[in-house]
Order: sequence, then structure tokens, then C-alpha cells
Amino acid sequence: MTIPKQVKFVTFDVYGTLIDWETGAYDAFRKEADRDGFTIERDQLVPLFHSIQQQIQAGSYELYAEVLRRTAVQIAKQLGWPLEPSRSGFLPDSVQRWQPFKETNPILQKVAKRHSIGLISNVDDKLLGQTRRHLQTATGQPLDFDLVVTAQQVRSYKPDPAHFTECERRIGGKKGWVHIAASYYHDVEPCLKKRIPIIWVNRTGQQLESGQKKPDAEVKSLREAVKLIGIS
Repeated sequence: MTIPKQVKFVTFDVYGTLIDWETGAYDAFRKEADRDGFTIERDQLVPLFHSIQQQIQAGSYELYAEVLRRTAVQIAKQLGWPLEPSRSGFLPDSVQRWQPFKETNPILQKVAKRHSIGLISNVDDKLLGQTRRHLQTATGQPLDFDLVVTAQQVRSYKPDPAHFTECERRIGGKKGWVHIAASYYHDVEPCLKKRIPIIWVNRTGQQLESGQKKPDAEVKSLREAVKLIGIS
């Protein structure tokens, strides 16, 4: 696949692509652990968060808020932090404070002027609603999206293709559609399988393993990503 010359619809993953979830989640863990005099390092937390969450999401579907609670409990257990499970709600409660990357809102505003835009996210509707308050127009009003697909709506988690199948159904096909995302595992792989043009925002410089297919395009920022669809 190649990036279409006539782009009509641009979808974005949310957490990791538009929202700096790593900083938000780490701040939440650090503050909660401080209550017990326990120290958590960011470079410990993030890999654990990825691996544990993937294991949980591979099971039967449950709301993302519950996935986050279970993730918090399991991370604490592995780190030796004596967190009472009743306190695990600190993590889903923190999502409303997770902030966009500095480039996010200016880029979204530019894309929205030229194309239809959508969100495709591994989250539940309530938590995404809290996040969408941070995705704003130039006047500070919440940005309107033409399409939103969540894990709650399709009752599964990416990389399962259900999000993309539903998005294709709502758009009315794949012609003129480009997806922009930061996670190779959650977004690039299913898009490649479904032949959906995908721009990989590889902020961390992740190296592909042998056997992993290259995306249609790889960039380091949202700003670079939208240049590929003709927006400067």
C-alpha cells in the first residue's frame, strides 16, 4: 500500500499518538506509591504496563477502566509494592489528567480544516470522553470528530481487527483513508493485514524485528506525519 494522493478521511490512535499516556500513567503510579513510601522508576513501569495490559486485553472483553485496575494490581505485585486492590482505581481515575503532546492540538486543527477526522482507540467511551476535553480547537472548545470507534463499541481490543472493520463500515470503504498511530503492535500490524494505509509515528525509535513488515510510512512526530498527506 501507499499513502493515497487524494486523502479524504484521517483517523488517529489516541493514547501514545495524541496523548502522552506514559507520562500520565507514570505520574499516577508515582503519586500513589509515594503514599506508601515506595519508589517506582519510569523505565521499570512502562515495559511492565505494556506487557501486563496486553495479557489482560487478550482475554475476554471488559471495560478499559477495569483493565487499568487489574494492570495496576499486577504491576504492584511484580514490583513488590503492597497496594491494596481497593486502591487500584487511582489509575483509571488519572486518565482525565493525561495530557496531549504539545503538537497534538495544532496538528488536529490543521487536519480538521482539510479532511474528515476520527479516533480509533483501545478505551471505553467514558474515559475517552474525559480525554476529548483536552483535544481542542484554537478557541479552546472541544474538537469535533467525524467518527469515533472505541474498544467498548466493538467489544474487543486492538490488534484484533474489529476497530478497523467497524471504521471501514462507517466510512463506507477504505478509499482515501489514512490511519496515523504510534503503536506498531496495536495499529500498524492490523492495518497492514487489512491493507489500510498507515503512518507510524515512531517517537521512541523502535527497531523492527526480523519478519516484521514495514509500515507505509514511518515518522518521528505528528508534524512529519501530516506533511505526508499534504499539510504543512
